[in-house]
Amino acid sequence: MARKLYEKIHNWRRSNIKERHFLLFACFLVGILTALAAYVLKMSVHAIQMFLTNNFSTTGANYLYLLYPVVGILVAGLFVRYIIKDDISHGVTKILHSISQRKSRLKPHNMYSSLIASSITIGFGGSVGAEAPIVLTGSAIGSNVGRFFKLDQRNLMLLVGCGSAGAIAGIFKAPIAGILFVIEVLLLDLTLSSILPLLITSVTATTVSYILTGTNAMFAYSQVQAFTLDRIPFVIVLGIICGFLSLYFTRATAWSEDNYSKLKPLGKFILGSITLSILIFLFPPLYGEGYESIEILLQSGEKFKELLNGSIFYNFTGKWGIVIFLGLIILTKAFATSATNGGGGTGGIFAPTLFIGCILGFVYSYTVNEFGFETYLPQENFALMGMAGVMAGVMHAPLTGTFLIAELTGGYELFLPLMIVSICSYIVIVTFEKHNIYAIRLAKKGELITHHKDKAVLTFLRIEDMLEKEVQIVTPEMTLGDMVKVIANSNRNIFPVVDEEGKLKGLVLLNDIRNIIFRPELYDRFRVRKFMVGAPAVIEIDMPMEKVMNIFEDTKAWNLPVVDDNGVYKGILSQSTVFNHYRDVLVEHYSEEEE
Repeated sequence: MARKLYEKIHNWRRSNIKERHFLLFACFLVGILTALAAYVLKMSVHAIQMFLTNNFSTTGANYLYLLYPVVGILVAGLFVRYIIKDDISHGVTKILHSISQRKSRLKPHNMYSSLIASSITIGFGGSVGAEAPIVLTGSAIGSNVGRFFKLDQRNLMLLVGCGSAGAIAGIFKAPIAGILFVIEVLLLDLTLSSILPLLITSVTATTVSYILTGTNAMFAYSQVQAFTLDRIPFVIVLGIICGFLSLYFTRATAWSEDNYSKLKPLGKFILGSITLSILIFLFPPLYGEGYESIEILLQSGEKFKELLNGSIFYNFTGKWGIVIFLGLIILTKAFATSATNGGGGTGGIFAPTLFIGCILGFVYSYTVNEFGFETYLPQENFALMGMAGVMAGVMHAPLTGTFLIAELTGGYELFLPLMIVSICSYIVIVTFEKHNIYAIRLAKKGELITHHKDKAVLTFLRIEDMLEKEVQIVTPEMTLGDMVKVIANSNRNIFPVVDEEGKLKGLVLLNDIRNIIFRPELYDRFRVRKFMVGAPAVIEIDMPMEKVMNIFEDTKAWNLPVVDDNGVYKGILSQSTVFNHYRDVLVEHYSEEEE
């Protein structure tokens, strides 16, 4: 009964409401749902953290720091492994992959699984952020809302982007940053018509977040001193340092993840839990997202000394003691984050980049001021700039870094220095690292969708869908006479040669044997193995399309055989077929709908 009613309503909608107009309603709905999800996640993390650490000592070591993170990644890991039974780590990478390879379809469990797992992980002290999980949650909401309303593929992809934008806007109260995140990080090839849906979702999510948590900025910040031009050289230097720190964080995280991937689940948990608990015990600011530490560093005076609370280094309050302490936190954060995710926890690197960026900006300005330069650097201002710089570098997103920090803190007066730091950091890291931290994994596999429309379209093409399987095959022992009969019943000039096991041995090209096929006296003397030739190249069926096109370009061939992992012949792939499919996908996904 419910199914019939659903189909009836859907048919009425298709008949009476244009898809483009209905899309705006879907975007509004996605905005509400993503904001609610962000609120639930934030409240869950806060409630767990308060329950566990409310009575912790501030003047000495807290040995429960050794236990809580282990419990967190254990429970989260068991939840994912035995209840969800799917990999939900690296949320933003999952979104990129779904866009490029799975036609923007995210599983329904992604609407809640990463939310639950990350709440447990972060609440118990996992040194990761909640933003990547909520972005995955938001994108899954967008994908499944679109599938529920049976929207077409192009709009489904747009709703995935809207879900991501709504998640960022909802959790940070930053609508502009949400849109820029989709453009810069998810790398969707957007048109002007796509901006309105993104705006609706972002504004809706921000409004709902305002209703639920108030209109105050996420971090309390008030500019102590106005920005002056004599600080620009120091801002540029900070941007360069942010770029190199971004490179260090990216490379250290990738290296750690590669090492964890080589271990069995139990080994991952043991190594991750030991590493994480020791680091948090030594450096308590590594506990959780680190937003409390950011709030402390954005306040003036001697408030920053509170970062030593609960640490074995509590009495190291000297001028350079705090600098060394914070410097070690910067260097170890990447390993704490990797240990959390590698050990079985769920979380992202959004918050970690803000965390180390804030500390870097503070340490930089504090150190410069201690050396007695004529130009005074307000530590609160430079802490903000550091946040923007590291985020811009790690994510390769200078606009997102600039606008997010401005919206997070209300620090719009620092727009110029925020932009300078972000640009300098971005220029530095792109010199050494082509892809951002989310895209590296997919780029290695050739599965990354990019702003380049031609490459983006190629990611939608699957070799298996374009194979010509009707091409007649021959065997090495077949006589020339039998070969002529095959030619007579075929309209192709290429014939794959396969053995009894179905493995490709070579090709017979009609042009190569044209001079002998009209000589009947040779029909029984020549066998296929005598005149077959090797293929200019062989395509593997799971090969990325960009690599396939490079092979066609290098060999100048129009037809190439395709085999599986075992060398078994599967069919012929032609350039003309690829071009036809390319054109169809281009029209389907990137052409504007006519009203």
